[in-house]
Amino acid sequence: MAYTTINKSTDYFNTKLYTGNGSTNAITGVGFQPDLTWIKNRTDASNHNLYDAVRGTSAGKIKSNTTNAESYNAQDLSTFGTDGFTVGGNNEVNGSSDNMVSWNWKANGAGSSNTDGSTTSTVSVNQTAGFSIVKYTGTGSVATVGHGLGAVPSTIFVKSTVGFSDHWFVYHKSNGNTGSIYLNLNYAFAGTGTNDWNSTTPTSSVFTIGTQSGTNSNGATFIAYCFAEKTGYSKFGKYTGNGNADGTFIYTGFKPAWIMVKRTDTTNNWMMIDNKRTPSNTGTVPELFADTTSAENNSTDGRFDYLSNGLKARGTNAVINASGGTYMYMAFGQSLVGSNNIPATAR
Repeated sequence: MAYTTINKSTDYFNTKLYTGNGSTNAITGVGFQPDLTWIKNRTDASNHNLYDAVRGTSAGKIKSNTTNAESYNAQDLSTFGTDGFTVGGNNEVNGSSDNMVSWNWKANGAGSSNTDGSTTSTVSVNQTAGFSIVKYTGTGSVATVGHGLGAVPSTIFVKSTVGFSDHWFVYHKSNGNTGSIYLNLNYAFAGTGTNDWNSTTPTSSVFTIGTQSGTNSNGATFIAYCFAEKTGYSKFGKYTGNGNADGTFIYTGFKPAWIMVKRTDTTNNWMMIDNKRTPSNTGTVPELFADTTSAENNSTDGRFDYLSNGLKARGTNAVINASGGTYMYMAFGQSLVGSNNIPATAR
């Protein structure tokens, strides 16, 4: 049984669906004041837009499907509220009558100075949930950056935001420290980027950046989203597909509420699934891909079943379950323990 210190996972992560109105739209019902909000228009082909409290709403968005630096639009997300956020009329975040999805994480506001690394960073951290937002300035030389988690990160997303434009560099523990996989592309993991993380595994206080300009261009500003695994709430790992509708079982220790999967041994998209768009185990799944502008697409062969303690691949799509395919994943979900610290029964 997966005991956890997190008794209510929706205090730290929540998916919020809403309908766009093409004008000012105050979205509530997230359950907390988000510090990272990721928005995608489900109806139209459009960019993914990410906003965070460390860069601030005046800095604007970064896009998971492009190499673009941050950009501001007055009609984007303008405010983080106590129970959600407010967006303007931009179609990418609030298209009139369009179906929208937002994924929201809780850190700790605008952040504060962290001197654990050789270069000073600004860190907004929620150690309970294993999530931090880190802002730092590149030096062009090998450096360490404090992340504030007090635990070893399992996944780190790094994006240049000011002064330089490059890919999203993603560290995932299943791939090791000798390279990155790019969030904005469908590429396989090459394992040859030894300068990305200087071939150094993160510690409980810092992560290391090498001389790769995409993680450490001199004078450029970077944002990093860091995640440490928390029993019963989050899981980061890998699995091997079997190409069968009676697919691989992925143990998480909780009923997943959100999962992102990326095949690493060859090209394939970054699949994103959540339990608000797919609240039950049905014959289809509304697919969204972090690396493309594609609108939501209902698929019968790209789906998982949500189980009380993990996921069961039910599709044969190579995006999630090719025979012999290697996949990395990150998942957040509902813990198997109630707020009274008594384990819940499986269902």
